[in-house]
Amino acid sequence: MFARYDTRATPAPDGRKSPAAVHSLNGGYALDNSAAEAVDRFAALSELFDGGTIRHIEARGIVRGWHCLEVGGGGGSIASWLSERVGPAGRVVVTDINTRFLDSLKRPNLEVCRHDIVSDPLPEGAFDLIHARLVLMHLPERKDVLRRLVAALRPGGWLLDEEFDVLSLPTDHNLNQHEVALKSFFALNEMLSERGVELRCGRFLYASLRSLGLTGIGAEAGLSMGGGRSVVADLIRSTICQLRDGMIASGRITAEEIEHDLERLGDADSLMLTPTMWTAWGRRPEAAELLEDPSVFLRAGI
Repeated sequence: MFARYDTRATPAPDGRKSPAAVHSLNGGYALDNSAAEAVDRFAALSELFDGGTIRHIEARGIVRGWHCLEVGGGGGSIASWLSERVGPAGRVVVTDINTRFLDSLKRPNLEVCRHDIVSDPLPEGAFDLIHARLVLMHLPERKDVLRRLVAALRPGGWLLDEEFDVLSLPTDHNLNQHEVALKSFFALNEMLSERGVELRCGRFLYASLRSLGLTGIGAEAGLSMGGGRSVVADLIRSTICQLRDGMIASGRITAEEIEHDLERLGDADSLMLTPTMWTAWGRRPEAAELLEDPSVFLRAGI
């Protein structure tokens, strides 16, 4: 169904960089699945957010027999759940530019594809549900990607996307003396922002889906607080450790300052927040709905 490509950063025959190499250069995939810290990061993300993801998918009315696309499948937990939920008559395609954690998913109704959502083709009108989590914020081409995802929906199919808003609700030591503001966290955000990561991506999802002519649009936000040694601390720690060399090389922080922050993440008295996770959803209109409301054509640019 999908074109596959080699994710190693090798030149194309005409001398151009491969898609994976381009994203690596512009920082789009700074949190590479091949890093050793990815195991801990995916485990923390799953524990913190899978419950909400599943709740939102079920609210979209998923039934056995649906065809689903999971973009940026990461650790594979949601793809596995979808495979069970749609049953033998359904189908799940899960994609990533690095399928390290997906290749072990051996299920008859699940297809694992190495695929770049920015540049590789998508089948049109193929899916009842498309889900992505923490993918679009890393892509400077996020608006074009959203349009391509909408085109890949069947009429009546649902798009569900989840993205962080890192900036709207920061840690506030003045509000709660135990909340910890880590210098590493600020250095990390500055570095990612320079590389094209949209740190407020989740805040923009509702408006983005509305501009594409979807119906039944909604959005909801949530976040978690945890102490040192909690799963919240695990998520922050794994992210800092994975990107520590880049942060130090940028001159924004020293190795000693990072070690100090990591010690604070192990302090049971410390409190910290996850970024706000925004979940937004919308449905591709049926043909009859388009006829009833021609303005949908205008919003979708049809």
